[in-house]
Amino acid sequence: MSLAETFSTQRGNAARLEVGAGAVGDRVFAGVISALAVAVPVLLAGIVLLLSLDAWPAVQRFGATFLTDSTWNPVSEQFGAAAYVFGTVVTSIVALLLAAPVGVGCALFLAEYAPLWLRGPVSFVIELLAAIPSIIYGLWGFFILAPVMRALIEPFLKNVIGPIPVLGALFAGPIIGRDMLVAGVILAIMILPTVTAVSREILRAVPDTQREGMLALGATRWEMVQKSVLPYARSGIAGAAILGLARALGETMAVTMVIGNSSTRISASLFTPGYTMASAIANQFTEADKAIYFSALVAVALVLLLVAVIMNILARLLVWSVARGPSGTAVRAG
Repeated sequence: MSLAETFSTQRGNAARLEVGAGAVGDRVFAGVISALAVAVPVLLAGIVLLLSLDAWPAVQRFGATFLTDSTWNPVSEQFGAAAYVFGTVVTSIVALLLAAPVGVGCALFLAEYAPLWLRGPVSFVIELLAAIPSIIYGLWGFFILAPVMRALIEPFLKNVIGPIPVLGALFAGPIIGRDMLVAGVILAIMILPTVTAVSREILRAVPDTQREGMLALGATRWEMVQKSVLPYARSGIAGAAILGLARALGETMAVTMVIGNSSTRISASLFTPGYTMASAIANQFTEADKAIYFSALVAVALVLLLVAVIMNILARLLVWSVARGPSGTAVRAG
């Protein structure tokens, strides 16, 4: 065998060894990342299974009345979570109604109107709000927001809107300053960064051709936003709102400090002190000295988890609908 043939054979063997080693490395890497990907749904399934097992005694004993009865009496072992579900839904809806318009408006400003030198600092401040621990929000709400609401905002709402039929029922009753309205306001501040950040990214994802086409036809900046950008991004903005709602549903410490935690009465008035599912668990978990009491609290946690999962799934579906194609205003040739 000549020297050239020997060199060619050795080089071919080395190449085959490198290919074989690379194939083994690819298989190992693929196996590792596949295991990590599978671990996430397995972990979620494990949490749901654990909660289901611990909540089963309460589910078996109370059945569907657990969600329709507002009686919560550990002494007589009567447990119904309707008031907690009601408080969670009311405070979350109040938060969403307050945060969504502000968040979307801020996102529009950052995506369409703000100069480049201002976008960075404002975006940083918004992201900083998301990084503040909930206990800090709770302390601020307890010492600053609640007194202001009790002294100024809630009396104003009661005097102005209270006399209006039907709508006035939302602002009836004594003013305490630690109630569902205050909890809704603190939640609105907490979910504002989520709504703003997600909406901003959705608006940035709108193709520039949408904007340029409207402007080329003589539209003003507001007409371009109204008829081209917002229709294209509406599903994604709805997804951002639902993501904010999902966070509001599960918030614990800040709500616990300002909602009152003193009544299981279901009332139309936002001035009523109450509970959310998360605050009820936080307040009573250490007091669960009976098996059925503990099981009832875990059942509340299971309901809260399922609601949060459903909200996140809905948000993901809405965001995916944006990726399927534009839904903006069609431009027809005249």
